Amino acid sequence: MALSVRQLRMRIDCDDPLFYGMRKLKIRGRDLTNIPNSLFNLIDLEVLDLSPERQSCLDYKLAEIPPNIGKLVNLKVLCLDTNELLEVPVQICLLKNLERLALSNNNLTSLPAGFADLENLTSLHIANNDFTEFPKEVCQLKNLQFLDLSDNHLVNLPEEIGELKQLVTLLLFYNDLTSLPDSLCSLTELTCLWVGNNRIQQLPRRFGNLRKLDWGVRYTSSTLDGNPLIHPPIEICRMGPEAIEKYLSSVEAGRRSQRSRHTERRSDRQTPPAANGY
Repeated sequence: MALSVRQLRMRIDCDDPLFYGMRKLKIRGRDLTNIPNSLFNLIDLEVLDLSPERQSCLDYKLAEIPPNIGKLVNLKVLCLDTNELLEVPVQICLLKNLERLALSNNNLTSLPAGFADLENLTSLHIANNDFTEFPKEVCQLKNLQFLDLSDNHLVNLPEEIGELKQLVTLLLFYNDLTSLPDSLCSLTELTCLWVGNNRIQQLPRRFGNLRKLDWGVRYTSSTLDGNPLIHPPIEICRMGPEAIEKYLSSVEAGRRSQRSRHTERRSDRQTPPAANGY
């Protein structure tokens, strides 16, 4: 029997320490496989958790997100982790007050058109899905501070990623990245950048601009390890952004010097002999 609005209201929790004072509802167990329509009448709801319990009840998962989700216009947090979602309905783009969206551990390959309308989004979790291309809609989320796209199948990053000027944490480990765009180096608010376990051989020349990166003990083993790095070698990378900048600057200076010598030699070869008698 489907839960009534009254029964659902009795389950609303305002004392969750993670969301203290916010009206939170968690749907679990069998109710996940048959979301009651009455849920979408709770328009004052601020936190909705539709993720199954990891310890138990993993047999009950969402196969799709009901389009009526767009009615919950006051939602600030929406958790949809660890389900069996293949897509996200376009109606989710109506949730203009959304600040945190968790979609990790699903089977997503794209985000809906209009996703950039979630202009208040500060935290986006889409790890462990099936993305082969970086969703460019994300690059328009100007207030985004946390982005987790780890454990997907990304081969490259768009230059537009440099538009995420407020980004503090960017997690991209366990992908198939072969390089990082130079525009990434304009994300100067980054304190955490994890790109380990990819196929990166060279860091962008302005990597040293990321001066706020925390290269402490907690991050060292995960930040860049697991890549076939050549420039700089991993031993230099482990020393942090300053050492990386020094190395890359030295390499660039060497290249400029080599180009200059090459230009001079070519110029000497092309200089015509002096004319005689005039």
